[in-house]
Amino acid sequence: MITGRQVRAARALLNWKQDMLAEKALVALTALKRLESERGLPVHESTHDQVRRALETAGIVFMNSAQGKGVMLMNLASPPPAQKSSLAGA
Repeated sequence: MITGRQVRAARALLNWKQDMLAEKALVALTALKRLESERGLPVHESTHDQVRRALETAGIVFMNSAQGKGVMLMNLASPPPAQKSSLAGA
C-alpha cells in the first residue's frame, strides 16, 4: 500500500497541488489530506487505490524494496516527430 510520503513526493514530481490530485483521483480533498498526514490517520482502501491509479496514469511508479520506499516519474511516451518526406523529382 502506498504511503502518505510517497503521495506527497509524487505530487511534487508532477507539480500538482492537493486539490488537483483530489480532482483527478475523484476523492474528497479531506480524504487526500488524511492520506498524506504524518499522523497515520485512517483512510478507506478505495481512497488509496484511486489516488494510486491517478498518479500512475500521470507517469508515477511506486517502488518498495528492502532498502526503502520511493517514487519515480517515468517519461511518458510521446509520438515521434513527423518526418519530412522527400519526394524525388517533385
